[in-house]
Amino acid sequence: MPSESSYWIVSVPVQEEKSTEKMYSDLVSRLVRDSACEESDLAPLPVPELKTGTLESLIIMAEDLPKMDTLFASVITRIVDTLRALVNDDEQALNEHLTIDGQSVEDYLLSWHWNSGKYRADKSLNEIIERLTREMQSIDHAMKQKLTTYNAAKGQLQQLERKKHGNLSVCSLADIVTRDDIVDPNSEFLITLLVVVPKTQVPQWLNSYERLCDLVVPRSSKKLAEDEEYALFNVTVFKKKQDEFVQKCREIKCQVRDFTWDEGLLERERQELYEAGASEKELWTELLRLSRTHFADAYQAMIHFKVVRSFVESVLRFGLPAHYFTVVLEPTPRKAKTLLTSLTSQYSYLDEYLSSTEKGRAADAQAHQDTPGEFANLLEQEVFPFVLTEQPMITV
Repeated sequence: MPSESSYWIVSVPVQEEKSTEKMYSDLVSRLVRDSACEESDLAPLPVPELKTGTLESLIIMAEDLPKMDTLFASVITRIVDTLRALVNDDEQALNEHLTIDGQSVEDYLLSWHWNSGKYRADKSLNEIIERLTREMQSIDHAMKQKLTTYNAAKGQLQQLERKKHGNLSVCSLADIVTRDDIVDPNSEFLITLLVVVPKTQVPQWLNSYERLCDLVVPRSSKKLAEDEEYALFNVTVFKKKQDEFVQKCREIKCQVRDFTWDEGLLERERQELYEAGASEKELWTELLRLSRTHFADAYQAMIHFKVVRSFVESVLRFGLPAHYFTVVLEPTPRKAKTLLTSLTSQYSYLDEYLSSTEKGRAADAQAHQDTPGEFANLLEQEVFPFVLTEQPMITV
């Protein structure tokens, strides 16, 4: 059963006594009469005259198309995920960015036409597929590069903001500690250490810090700041006892912060944070613009690929002449089964092709009993009188 969360691309041979316009109007009448979908939920896909090539080349191509389909889908998924992250899961904003030539995905599909300026239909199918694949790989590479650059800038900004706004165990101490809170940095014998103490242990700290080791300056510790979790204390010790004192602090679950007095540190940190914020914002804008552009290009390439895949499978199913009627449908929620039944009934006269296809697959499976995996999967797939190719809808 095809998914109701996908657009369905249906392909059948053009009947000798009917035009594609007549076949389309007949299909619309049937689906509306069966209440399978509304007329606005389907549209013809005008496929140009593509070169079929040899039967062998089509069979080889048909084996590779599912892998390419997965590649194309993964590229689009990554672009959509990038856009979703950039707009913080804002559904309305995301919809505004998921457009193709100013159209929504649905409107683009239901008014689709082959872009002959970009993808020349007079080329072989292999050349068209290679052109589409190169384009998707190029888009993927460009997106990954830009995303890596942006994530690095974003990570740097987050690190600086953490230093600015984090708790006392991680934040910068430049705007907390003053020159009066420490002994002379050039002192030969003394050094002031800055200790982060859990708030629940503050009384213990005040009662015990002088005895953690020898040569701690008595009454040298005072509280400089506090937040919801910690309190920051200074304490002065003799330099030769610094390492021992730091170890004793660790043993009582207190953290000695690395700090060197620098009068210009605060201003430098403010400038660094400003520049990191400006860089992140600029790269965010660039990545957003690039993602929008690449989504439009990738989705167009994806639909052209789906049309080519539908054409290849139609030739393999129905044979020559390669003249097919192709239509795209948007299943109405909870009516997918009704739609499928109507389509199957409308094209029941094509059962003869279905029977021959099933026989061919069964023969292939029989001939490959030792390695049945691929053919077993083919036999397990649901087969309809028409060729059905799915294009998953984008979940916002």
